[in-house]
Amino acid sequence: MDKIFASIITIGDELLIGQVVDTNSAWMAQELNKAGIWMNHRTAVGDVWEDIWKALDEESKEASIILITGGLGPTADDITKPLLCEYFGCKMIVDEGALANVKNIFEQILKRPMIERNLKQAEVPDGCTVIQNKRGTAPGMWFEKNGKIFVSMPGVPHEMKGMMSDYVIPALQKQFTLPFIMHRTLLTSGIGESFLAEHIQEFEESLPAHIKLAYLPNYGMVRLRLTGSGDQKNKLNEEIEKLFLGLKKRVADWMVVDEDKPLQQVVGDLLKQKKQSIGTAESCTGGYIAHLLTSIPGSSEYYKGSVVSYAYETKENVLHVDAQTLATVGAVSEETVLQMAKGALALLNTDYIIATSGIMGPDGGTPEKPVGTVWIAAGNKEKLLAQKFYFRFDRQRNIELTSNNALNMIRKFILES
Repeated sequence: MDKIFASIITIGDELLIGQVVDTNSAWMAQELNKAGIWMNHRTAVGDVWEDIWKALDEESKEASIILITGGLGPTADDITKPLLCEYFGCKMIVDEGALANVKNIFEQILKRPMIERNLKQAEVPDGCTVIQNKRGTAPGMWFEKNGKIFVSMPGVPHEMKGMMSDYVIPALQKQFTLPFIMHRTLLTSGIGESFLAEHIQEFEESLPAHIKLAYLPNYGMVRLRLTGSGDQKNKLNEEIEKLFLGLKKRVADWMVVDEDKPLQQVVGDLLKQKKQSIGTAESCTGGYIAHLLTSIPGSSEYYKGSVVSYAYETKENVLHVDAQTLATVGAVSEETVLQMAKGALALLNTDYIIATSGIMGPDGGTPEKPVGTVWIAAGNKEKLLAQKFYFRFDRQRNIELTSNNALNMIRKFILES
């Protein structure tokens, strides 16, 4: 079965200058892949007529599906709709469904009067199939030309997602005979990417042509993803599962979880299974571990809270770290994180605790404690462990590495206890 390829064009100067991060493309690529459609290119262009036109020409040479987001707003810099009207040789008309939608939003939801600029949102090229926007005012547009499909959608993420889920993906599945694409992913810790590749080289070399292995390193961990494609779902699933089982056996010493889920969710799942709780006492991470843990839906079942004890007086007054400890060995020390952990366990009354203290940079280091020096404590009321780390990156990455290592420490502690 031939592969069907798609390209994504995102439009907006704000994307090119980094003022807005393009999250649309990542989400769209994932959804297309689930449907059996392979990504060909992801292209970002500014609000420039010639650049958008060129991108449409170039992407349609290799891809069967071209998805466009952005430039459908009511202001002068939103030029996507008039450009598409000219590109496909159309004339602009008012779509009655889109007009009714705009009027409903302003009259019934926003309860404010419309201006001519708002009404123009209902105008579309007469050569398109209109995709009604259930979450906003700008309709989407579906064009077909020379056997290729072009779909233009708003750049607002929740509006685009609604159109993709409700209309675009189902329509593409009807239009094309698509293969099945399957992924199986596991997460490893404690081994670098190159050593991991060396360890499973024989396994990787034995994979059939339609199944690939990908390495995805991030913050001291490596995800391994098997991806296969085929036209028989059950056969492909059996093949992937058998190979995945073999991969798990080969990396068992370093495997964290055999699913594609973040470390904070792994920790949360363990705590839910045990019906136990956790809290954090953070200095150098400034609440980032708390953010990770609470980013998981349902985390209120196991997460009780955090003390961000950034200053010496907070460590002393809230967590009861001994002033003499801070004066003699400093905040970035084994003694301090252990006392932070003990104080937080008593204050938050949790089953488990994580505590961090370190020097994230770019300043603050000394010859004895250079930037990137971190102490992490993890454990419970019966036992606390502390470990020293040295990270060598910028401030943000040091914070993220500290947080991931702290979560992995408590994960291992929970399993062992």
